[in-house]
Amino acid sequence: MKLADALLRRKELQNKVDQLKTIKNSDIFELRMERRQINETIDDISAKVPKLNLFQVTEEYDYYSNRLRLVDAAIQQLNWTTDIKVDDKVWVDYKSSKE
Repeated sequence: MKLADALLRRKELQNKVDQLKTIKNSDIFELRMERRQINETIDDISAKVPKLNLFQVTEEYDYYSNRLRLVDAAIQQLNWTTDIKVDDKVWVDYKSSKE
């Protein structure tokens, strides 16, 4: 894998993890209770519950988090073991020409 591909994949995985992290209980569960009295002794109660299965969300989050850690570790290893050539000018800070 090229470094550019790894960096792109890391960004994609991070976006997935961030997206899944924002899911709240209110997004997963929806409690709607409706109670209708049929007669004096009988009520009809209907309820709607989970929109999503919490296991599905955490399983997907764990999957993408794991892949993110793997690609990030590979990038970090390359970061510590690879030197690149850059013009020395990149280390010079800006100085006004009027000084």
